[in-house]
Amino acid sequence: MPKNTLLLALVQHPCTQDYQDNLDRSFAGIRNAAAKGAKLILLQELHTAHYFCQQEQAAYFDLAESIPGPTSEQLGHLAQELDIVIVASLFERRAAGLYHNTAVVLERDGSIAGRYRKMHIPDDPGYYEKFYFSPGDMGFTPIQTSVGKLGVLICWDQWFPEAARLMALAGAEILLYPTAIGWDADDDHAEQQRQYHAWRTVQQGHAIANGIPLAACNRCGIEQADDHHSQIQFWGGSFVADPQGEILAEAPTDSAHVLLVELDRSRSETVRRIWPYLRDRRIDAYADLSLRYRDAEDGEKTDAP
Repeated sequence: MPKNTLLLALVQHPCTQDYQDNLDRSFAGIRNAAAKGAKLILLQELHTAHYFCQQEQAAYFDLAESIPGPTSEQLGHLAQELDIVIVASLFERRAAGLYHNTAVVLERDGSIAGRYRKMHIPDDPGYYEKFYFSPGDMGFTPIQTSVGKLGVLICWDQWFPEAARLMALAGAEILLYPTAIGWDADDDHAEQQRQYHAWRTVQQGHAIANGIPLAACNRCGIEQADDHHSQIQFWGGSFVADPQGEILAEAPTDSAHVLLVELDRSRSETVRRIWPYLRDRRIDAYADLSLRYRDAEDGEKTDAP
């Protein structure tokens, strides 16, 4: 089978409360990657702002913008100038009082190829996203681009195998996760490492179970809430895994980095021929996956008369 490659880049950097400074960092990383031949560039979650979800504060809704809007238009111009596809994560203002955490994909001609609204919204100490974001309503639909069919998901989505599977079943050729995840300062080193390795391992599992490559671009640096009651040390560690879960490349945990990876796009076909998970799925037996939980009193189901 002839080799078909794609040079992918992930742009990891810390964020401040200065929109223009954050955008400049992202743009510098994009230009760096494009100069080295990257054709698909993935940015981290909410890359134009500090992580405001550490606290609930209505004033932060002012950070949201429409799509199309100022940031997506600037990204579109850059995509057209550099002849690349960009995947960016923005705080979307859909209507008054209705906001989403949205990934937008800019095509090489500067147009919007599509968008994805984050489906799984966390509500945990330091991650009060349910206050800001409505759950996505666009489903798990890959976005067709000139560099392939992209299965774009966002951060908390990366823990759910159902999301990855549905993207793969709809034809996604790669899974892409803009991410903002880090450590609680109160956790000891051992617990921090358990969390980090769990985060990476579950995503390697998605790549393996679906036979497609996966890229996660995470922010780095320490960000403190305005009220100074909490802070998060974002652990960076952006990485790319191949269809068998092998880590092809990873970024450092503590500094800005542009990660470049050449993907062999024929690899998925080869892997799926020897590990035919899609062929062997028992779709006749998975109805209970639509339940929140199967309680014991529901009884044991049986095919017996």
